[in-house]
Amino acid sequence: MKPTGKDVDPQDRAFGRRVQRLRKEQRRTQTELAARLGKTSSWMSQVERGIQPVQRMDLLQQIADELGVSVQQLRPGVPADGSGPSQQPAPLSLSNDLDETRRLISGHPALQTLLDSPGPEEVRSLEALSSDVDDLWELTHAGRMAQVCVLAVELLPELERTARTAPDENRAELFLLLSRTYQALSAAFVRQGEADAAWVAADRAIFAAERSGDPLHVCASVFRMVQAFVRLRSLGQAEHAAQTAIDALGAQEVRSSAALSVLGSLHLALALVHARASARAEAKGQIAKARSIAAELGENRNDFNLEFGPVNVEIQAVSAAVDLGDAGEALDIGLAVDADGLSPERQGRLLMDLGRAHAQRRHGGEALDCLLRAEAIAPETILTHQAARAAIRELVLIAGANASRDLLELAERADALD
Repeated sequence: MKPTGKDVDPQDRAFGRRVQRLRKEQRRTQTELAARLGKTSSWMSQVERGIQPVQRMDLLQQIADELGVSVQQLRPGVPADGSGPSQQPAPLSLSNDLDETRRLISGHPALQTLLDSPGPEEVRSLEALSSDVDDLWELTHAGRMAQVCVLAVELLPELERTARTAPDENRAELFLLLSRTYQALSAAFVRQGEADAAWVAADRAIFAAERSGDPLHVCASVFRMVQAFVRLRSLGQAEHAAQTAIDALGAQEVRSSAALSVLGSLHLALALVHARASARAEAKGQIAKARSIAAELGENRNDFNLEFGPVNVEIQAVSAAVDLGDAGEALDIGLAVDADGLSPERQGRLLMDLGRAHAQRRHGGEALDCLLRAEAIAPETILTHQAARAAIRELVLIAGANASRDLLELAERADALD
Protein backbone atom coordinates (compact mmCIF):
# COMPACT_ATOMS: atom_id res chain seq x y z
CA MET A 1 0.00 0.00 0.00
CA LYS A 2 1.33 3.43 -0.95
CA PRO A 3 1.71 6.04 1.78
CA THR A 4 -0.75 8.88 2.10
CA GLY A 5 -0.81 12.19 3.94
CA LYS A 6 1.45 12.25 7.01
CA ASP A 7 2.92 8.83 6.10
CA VAL A 8 4.74 10.27 3.08
CA ASP A 9 8.53 10.24 3.50
CA PRO A 10 9.86 13.83 3.47
CA GLN A 11 12.57 12.85 0.99
CA ASP A 12 9.99 11.43 -1.42
CA ARG A 13 7.90 14.58 -1.07
CA ALA A 14 10.94 16.78 -1.73
CA PHE A 15 11.89 14.64 -4.73
CA GLY A 16 8.38 14.94 -6.17
CA ARG A 17 8.36 18.68 -5.65
CA ARG A 18 11.64 19.06 -7.55
CA VAL A 19 10.31 16.95 -10.42
CA GLN A 20 7.16 19.09 -10.54
CA ARG A 21 9.10 22.37 -10.49
CA LEU A 22 11.43 21.32 -13.29
CA ARG A 23 8.54 19.98 -15.37
CA LYS A 24 6.61 23.24 -15.02
CA GLU A 25 9.68 25.32 -15.84
CA GLN A 26 9.81 23.42 -19.13
CA ARG A 27 6.06 23.99 -19.66
CA ARG A 28 5.36 20.27 -19.87
CA THR A 29 2.26 18.52 -18.57
CA GLN A 30 2.24 15.46 -16.34
CA THR A 31 0.79 13.46 -19.25
CA GLU A 32 3.62 14.49 -21.59
CA LEU A 33 6.39 13.63 -19.14
CA ALA A 34 4.71 10.39 -18.11
CA ALA A 35 4.43 9.31 -21.74
CA ARG A 36 8.16 9.89 -22.28
CA LEU A 37 8.84 7.65 -19.27
CA GLY A 38 6.39 4.96 -20.37
CA LYS A 39 4.17 5.68 -17.36
CA THR A 40 0.62 6.89 -16.76
CA SER A 41 -0.31 10.45 -15.81
CA SER A 42 -1.74 9.03 -12.56
CA TRP A 43 1.65 7.53 -11.70
CA MET A 44 3.33 10.85 -12.49
CA SER A 45 0.89 12.69 -10.23
CA GLN A 46 1.65 10.29 -7.37
CA VAL A 47 5.40 10.79 -7.85
CA GLU A 48 5.06 14.56 -7.69
CA ARG A 49 3.00 14.30 -4.49
CA GLY A 50 5.58 11.98 -2.90
CA ILE A 51 3.09 9.12 -2.66
CA GLN A 52 4.92 6.97 -5.24
CA PRO A 53 8.59 6.51 -4.21
CA VAL A 54 11.16 6.28 -7.01
CA GLN A 55 14.10 4.17 -5.85
CA ARG A 56 15.31 2.26 -8.92
CA MET A 57 18.47 3.84 -10.28
CA ASP A 58 17.53 3.27 -13.91
CA LEU A 59 14.22 5.07 -13.48
CA LEU A 60 15.84 7.91 -11.52
CA GLN A 61 18.35 8.31 -14.32
CA GLN A 62 15.58 8.27 -16.93
CA ILE A 63 13.64 11.03 -15.14
CA ALA A 64 16.82 13.09 -14.70
CA ASP A 65 17.67 12.74 -18.38
CA GLU A 66 14.18 13.84 -19.41
CA LEU A 67 14.40 16.91 -17.19
CA GLY A 68 17.99 17.71 -18.18
CA VAL A 69 19.52 17.50 -14.71
CA SER A 70 21.73 15.10 -12.78
CA VAL A 71 20.35 12.36 -10.56
CA GLN A 72 22.07 14.01 -7.59
CA GLN A 73 20.14 17.22 -8.25
CA LEU A 74 16.88 15.30 -8.12
CA ARG A 75 17.73 13.16 -5.11
CA PRO A 76 20.66 14.40 -2.98
CA GLY A 77 22.52 11.53 -1.35
CA VAL A 78 22.45 9.20 -4.35
CA PRO A 79 26.00 7.94 -4.94
CA ALA A 80 27.61 9.63 -7.92
CA ASP A 81 28.92 6.26 -9.18
CA GLY A 82 25.39 5.15 -10.02
CA SER A 83 25.37 2.24 -7.60
CA GLY A 84 21.88 3.08 -6.42
CA PRO A 85 20.07 5.37 -3.99
CA SER A 86 21.66 5.74 -0.61
CA GLN A 87 19.79 3.99 2.18
CA GLN A 88 21.50 6.19 4.76
CA PRO A 89 21.63 9.98 5.07
CA ALA A 90 24.41 11.57 3.04
CA PRO A 91 27.67 11.98 4.99
CA LEU A 92 27.74 15.14 7.05
CA SER A 93 29.51 18.01 5.34
CA LEU A 94 29.77 20.70 7.95
CA SER A 95 31.32 23.26 5.65
CA ASN A 96 28.60 23.40 3.01
CA ASP A 97 25.41 21.57 3.99
CA LEU A 98 23.61 24.83 4.71
CA ASP A 99 25.76 27.22 2.67
CA GLU A 100 23.12 27.81 0.00
CA THR A 101 20.50 28.51 2.67
CA ARG A 102 22.90 30.88 4.40
CA ARG A 103 23.40 32.77 1.15
CA LEU A 104 19.65 32.91 0.62
CA ILE A 105 18.88 34.55 3.97
CA SER A 106 21.82 36.93 3.57
CA GLY A 107 19.56 38.84 1.17
CA HIS A 108 15.82 39.34 1.17
CA PRO A 109 14.08 36.33 -0.42
CA ALA A 110 11.02 38.43 -1.35
CA LEU A 111 12.70 41.65 -2.51
CA GLN A 112 11.60 41.23 -6.13
CA THR A 113 8.01 40.79 -4.97
CA LEU A 114 8.22 44.04 -3.02
CA LEU A 115 9.64 45.98 -5.97
CA ASP A 116 7.48 44.60 -8.77
CA SER A 117 3.77 44.22 -9.26
CA PRO A 118 3.42 40.45 -9.00
CA GLY A 119 1.87 38.76 -12.00
CA PRO A 120 -0.37 35.71 -11.84
CA GLU A 121 1.45 32.72 -10.37
CA GLU A 122 0.37 29.29 -9.31
CA VAL A 123 -0.08 29.30 -5.55
CA ARG A 124 0.04 26.05 -3.63
CA SER A 125 -2.54 25.30 -0.98
CA LEU A 126 -1.98 26.12 2.68
CA GLU A 127 -2.13 22.40 3.39
CA ALA A 128 0.70 21.67 0.95
CA LEU A 129 2.85 24.48 2.30
CA SER A 130 2.19 23.42 5.89
CA SER A 131 3.19 19.86 5.01
CA ASP A 132 6.50 21.14 3.64
CA VAL A 133 7.18 23.09 6.85
CA ASP A 134 6.45 19.93 8.87
CA ASP A 135 8.92 18.07 6.66
CA LEU A 136 11.54 20.77 7.21
CA TRP A 137 11.27 20.36 10.97
CA GLU A 138 11.39 16.56 10.71
CA LEU A 139 14.59 16.78 8.66
CA THR A 140 16.08 19.30 11.11
CA HIS A 141 15.38 17.07 14.12
CA ALA A 142 16.89 14.12 12.24
CA GLY A 143 20.05 16.09 11.43
CA ARG A 144 19.65 15.61 7.66
CA MET A 145 21.09 19.01 6.85
CA ALA A 146 21.68 18.51 3.13
CA GLN A 147 17.97 17.78 2.72
CA VAL A 148 17.11 20.72 4.98
CA CYS A 149 19.03 22.98 2.62
CA VAL A 150 17.38 21.62 -0.53
CA LEU A 151 13.88 22.01 0.89
CA ALA A 152 14.51 25.43 2.48
CA VAL A 153 15.97 26.95 -0.68
CA GLU A 154 12.80 26.03 -2.56
CA LEU A 155 10.28 26.68 0.20
CA LEU A 156 11.48 29.94 1.79
CA PRO A 157 11.21 32.25 -1.26
CA GLU A 158 7.81 30.76 -2.05
CA LEU A 159 6.52 31.47 1.45
CA GLU A 160 8.03 34.97 1.53
CA ARG A 161 6.34 35.77 -1.78
CA THR A 162 3.03 34.10 -1.04
CA ALA A 163 2.66 35.67 2.41
CA ARG A 164 2.89 39.12 0.85
CA THR A 165 0.59 38.53 -2.11
CA ALA A 166 -2.09 36.24 -0.65
CA PRO A 167 -5.62 37.40 0.16
CA ASP A 168 -5.97 39.01 3.58
CA GLU A 169 -7.85 36.04 5.03
CA ASN A 170 -4.85 33.74 4.43
CA ARG A 171 -2.06 36.13 5.28
CA ALA A 172 -1.81 35.44 9.03
CA GLU A 173 -1.54 31.69 8.52
CA LEU A 174 1.10 32.15 5.82
CA PHE A 175 3.20 34.41 8.03
CA LEU A 176 2.94 31.75 10.75
CA LEU A 177 4.29 29.14 8.32
CA LEU A 178 7.06 31.58 7.43
CA SER A 179 7.93 32.01 11.11
CA ARG A 180 8.01 28.24 11.64
CA THR A 181 10.32 27.90 8.63
CA TYR A 182 12.77 30.48 9.97
CA GLN A 183 12.62 28.85 13.42
CA ALA A 184 13.61 25.53 11.86
CA LEU A 185 16.47 27.17 10.00
CA SER A 186 17.68 28.90 13.16
CA ALA A 187 17.72 25.54 14.95
CA ALA A 188 19.57 23.96 12.04
CA PHE A 189 22.17 26.73 11.91
CA VAL A 190 22.79 26.42 15.66
CA ARG A 191 23.40 22.70 15.26
CA GLN A 192 25.89 23.40 12.46
CA GLY A 193 27.73 26.00 14.52
CA GLU A 194 26.55 28.85 12.26
CA ALA A 195 25.50 31.16 15.08
CA ASP A 196 25.37 34.40 13.09
CA ALA A 197 23.05 32.85 10.49
CA ALA A 198 20.96 31.41 13.32
CA TRP A 199 20.57 34.92 14.73
CA VAL A 200 19.35 36.28 11.38
CA ALA A 201 16.88 33.42 10.98
CA ALA A 202 15.56 33.83 14.53
CA ASP A 203 15.09 37.57 14.08
CA ARG A 204 13.06 36.98 10.91
CA ALA A 205 11.06 34.29 12.70
CA ILE A 206 10.12 36.83 15.38
CA PHE A 207 9.02 39.37 12.76
CA ALA A 208 6.93 36.83 10.84
CA ALA A 209 5.35 35.50 14.05
CA GLU A 210 4.37 39.02 15.04
CA ARG A 211 2.79 39.54 11.60
CA SER A 212 0.85 36.31 12.13
CA GLY A 213 -0.62 37.59 15.38
CA ASP A 214 0.58 34.56 17.38
CA PRO A 215 2.47 35.76 20.51
CA LEU A 216 3.48 32.23 21.55
CA HIS A 217 5.32 31.79 18.26
CA VAL A 218 7.03 35.11 18.94
CA CYS A 219 8.25 33.68 22.27
CA ALA A 220 9.28 30.40 20.63
CA SER A 221 11.29 32.44 18.12
CA VAL A 222 12.93 34.30 21.00
CA PHE A 223 14.00 30.90 22.35
CA ARG A 224 15.79 30.27 19.03
CA MET A 225 17.46 33.66 19.27
CA VAL A 226 18.70 32.86 22.80
CA GLN A 227 20.32 29.69 21.46
CA ALA A 228 22.06 31.75 18.77
CA PHE A 229 23.30 34.31 21.33
CA VAL A 230 24.72 31.50 23.48
CA ARG A 231 26.63 30.11 20.50
CA LEU A 232 27.91 33.64 19.84
CA ARG A 233 28.97 33.85 23.51
CA SER A 234 26.79 36.92 23.89
CA LEU A 235 25.51 35.80 27.27
CA GLY A 236 24.24 39.21 28.33
CA GLN A 237 22.04 39.47 25.24
CA ALA A 238 20.90 35.88 25.70
CA GLU A 239 19.92 36.51 29.30
CA HIS A 240 18.01 39.68 28.44
CA ALA A 241 16.11 38.04 25.56
CA ALA A 242 15.13 34.99 27.63
CA GLN A 243 14.18 36.95 30.74
CA THR A 244 12.05 39.42 28.78
CA ALA A 245 10.01 36.60 27.26
CA ILE A 246 9.74 34.79 30.62
CA ASP A 247 8.45 37.95 32.30
CA ALA A 248 5.84 38.46 29.59
CA LEU A 249 4.60 34.88 29.70
CA GLY A 250 4.75 34.69 33.49
CA ALA A 251 2.44 37.68 33.75
CA GLN A 252 -0.38 35.75 32.03
CA GLU A 253 -2.97 34.51 34.51
CA VAL A 254 -4.11 31.53 32.42
CA ARG A 255 -1.56 29.47 30.52
CA SER A 256 -2.29 26.69 28.04
CA SER A 257 -0.16 23.56 27.70
CA ALA A 258 1.51 25.17 24.69
CA ALA A 259 2.31 28.29 26.73
CA LEU A 260 3.74 26.14 29.52
CA SER A 261 5.97 24.39 26.98
CA VAL A 262 7.36 27.70 25.76
CA LEU A 263 7.79 29.08 29.27
CA GLY A 264 9.55 25.93 30.47
CA SER A 265 11.85 25.95 27.43
CA LEU A 266 12.80 29.57 28.09
CA HIS A 267 13.69 28.68 31.70
CA LEU A 268 15.91 25.90 30.34
CA ALA A 269 17.54 28.33 27.93
CA LEU A 270 18.19 30.74 30.78
CA ALA A 271 19.67 27.87 32.82
CA LEU A 272 22.09 27.26 29.95
CA VAL A 273 23.06 30.93 29.92
CA HIS A 274 23.76 30.94 33.68
CA ALA A 275 25.67 27.66 33.50
CA ARG A 276 27.91 29.04 30.76
CA ALA A 277 28.52 32.06 32.98
CA SER A 278 29.41 29.72 35.92
CA ALA A 279 26.47 31.12 37.90
CA ARG A 280 25.70 27.93 39.79
CA ALA A 281 22.81 29.04 42.00
CA GLU A 282 21.05 30.87 39.18
CA ALA A 283 21.39 27.92 36.77
CA LYS A 284 20.03 25.45 39.31
CA GLY A 285 17.20 27.84 40.12
CA GLN A 286 16.12 27.95 36.47
CA ILE A 287 16.30 24.14 36.23
CA ALA A 288 14.06 23.92 39.30
CA LYS A 289 11.52 26.27 37.72
CA ALA A 290 11.55 24.23 34.51
CA ARG A 291 11.05 21.01 36.51
CA SER A 292 8.04 22.54 38.23
CA ILE A 293 6.50 23.53 34.89
CA ALA A 294 7.22 20.08 33.42
CA ALA A 295 5.51 18.46 36.42
CA GLU A 296 2.49 20.72 35.90
CA LEU A 297 2.47 19.77 32.23
CA GLY A 298 2.76 16.08 33.12
CA GLU A 299 4.00 14.82 29.76
CA ASN A 300 6.67 15.19 27.12
CA ARG A 301 5.35 17.43 24.36
CA ASN A 302 6.66 18.95 21.16
CA ASP A 303 4.82 22.26 21.00
CA PHE A 304 6.66 24.62 18.64
CA ASN A 305 9.22 21.81 18.11
CA LEU A 306 10.71 22.56 21.54
CA GLU A 307 10.42 18.98 22.84
CA PHE A 308 9.68 20.29 26.31
CA GLY A 309 8.71 17.91 29.09
CA PRO A 310 10.12 16.06 32.10
CA VAL A 311 12.72 14.16 30.05
CA ASN A 312 14.10 17.21 28.28
CA VAL A 313 14.38 19.05 31.59
CA GLU A 314 16.64 16.29 32.91
CA ILE A 315 18.72 16.34 29.71
CA GLN A 316 19.27 20.07 30.23
CA ALA A 317 20.03 19.46 33.91
CA VAL A 318 22.81 17.11 32.82
CA SER A 319 24.17 19.73 30.43
CA ALA A 320 24.11 22.45 33.08
CA ALA A 321 25.82 20.19 35.62
CA VAL A 322 28.63 19.39 33.18
CA ASP A 323 29.09 23.06 32.28
CA LEU A 324 29.38 23.79 36.02
CA GLY A 325 31.92 21.00 36.53
CA ASP A 326 29.55 18.80 38.55
CA ALA A 327 30.37 15.58 36.73
CA GLY A 328 29.06 13.27 39.46
CA GLU A 329 25.69 15.02 39.52
CA ALA A 330 25.52 14.93 35.72
CA LEU A 331 26.12 11.17 35.68
CA ASP A 332 23.65 10.53 38.48
CA ILE A 333 20.92 12.37 36.57
CA GLY A 334 21.85 11.37 33.03
CA LEU A 335 22.25 7.63 33.50
CA ALA A 336 18.66 7.46 34.74
CA VAL A 337 17.22 9.30 31.72
CA ASP A 338 15.42 7.39 28.97
CA ALA A 339 15.49 9.68 25.92
CA ASP A 340 14.38 7.12 23.33
CA GLY A 341 11.13 8.99 22.66
CA LEU A 342 12.89 12.25 21.78
CA SER A 343 14.57 13.37 18.58
CA PRO A 344 18.06 12.22 17.53
CA GLU A 345 19.32 15.70 18.40
CA ARG A 346 18.17 15.40 22.02
CA GLN A 347 19.45 11.84 22.33
CA GLY A 348 22.80 12.88 20.87
CA ARG A 349 23.03 15.84 23.22
CA LEU A 350 22.47 13.64 26.28
CA LEU A 351 25.15 11.19 25.17
CA MET A 352 27.58 13.99 24.40
CA ASP A 353 27.13 15.49 27.85
CA LEU A 354 27.49 12.10 29.50
CA GLY A 355 30.72 11.70 27.54
CA ARG A 356 31.90 15.07 28.80
CA ALA A 357 31.00 14.09 32.39
CA HIS A 358 32.90 10.80 32.11
CA ALA A 359 35.88 12.73 30.68
CA GLN A 360 35.82 15.07 33.69
CA ARG A 361 35.98 11.99 35.95
CA ARG A 362 38.82 10.49 33.84
CA HIS A 363 36.62 7.55 32.76
CA GLY A 364 38.28 7.28 29.34
CA GLY A 365 36.52 4.17 28.03
CA GLU A 366 33.04 5.27 29.11
CA ALA A 367 33.61 8.78 27.75
CA LEU A 368 34.69 7.49 24.34
CA ASP A 369 31.76 5.09 24.18
CA CYS A 370 29.24 7.89 24.87
CA LEU A 371 30.87 10.26 22.38
CA LEU A 372 30.93 7.65 19.61
CA ARG A 373 27.28 6.79 20.24
CA ALA A 374 26.41 10.49 20.13
CA GLU A 375 28.26 10.87 16.84
CA ALA A 376 26.39 7.91 15.36
CA ILE A 377 23.02 9.41 16.31
CA ALA A 378 23.67 13.12 15.67
CA PRO A 379 27.11 13.73 14.10
CA GLU A 380 26.95 17.53 14.17
CA THR A 381 26.46 17.41 17.95
CA ILE A 382 30.04 16.18 18.23
CA LEU A 383 31.65 17.78 15.21
CA THR A 384 30.45 21.36 15.74
CA HIS A 385 30.24 21.63 19.52
CA GLN A 386 33.27 23.29 21.07
CA ALA A 387 32.76 21.58 24.44
CA ALA A 388 32.67 18.16 22.78
CA ARG A 389 35.90 18.87 20.92
CA ALA A 390 37.49 20.04 24.16
CA ALA A 391 36.49 16.79 25.87
CA ILE A 392 37.93 14.73 23.01
CA ARG A 393 41.17 16.69 23.10
CA GLU A 394 41.42 16.11 26.85
CA LEU A 395 40.88 12.37 26.39
CA VAL A 396 43.70 12.25 23.84
CA LEU A 397 46.05 14.12 26.18
CA ILE A 398 45.20 11.82 29.10
CA ALA A 399 45.68 8.66 27.02
CA GLY A 400 48.93 9.87 25.51
CA ALA A 401 50.75 7.12 23.64
CA ASN A 402 48.04 4.65 24.70
CA ALA A 403 45.27 6.50 22.82
CA SER A 404 43.16 4.01 20.90
CA ARG A 405 42.62 4.15 17.17
CA ASP A 406 38.91 4.87 17.74
CA LEU A 407 39.75 7.87 19.91
CA LEU A 408 42.34 9.25 17.48
CA GLU A 409 40.00 8.83 14.52
CA LEU A 410 37.21 10.60 16.43
CA ALA A 411 39.61 13.42 17.31
CA GLU A 412 40.56 13.76 13.66
CA ARG A 413 36.92 13.87 12.51
CA ALA A 414 36.11 16.49 15.14
CA ASP A 415 39.24 18.52 14.31
CA ALA A 416 40.19 18.28 17.97
CA LEU A 417 43.91 17.66 17.57
CA ASP A 418 45.03 21.21 16.76
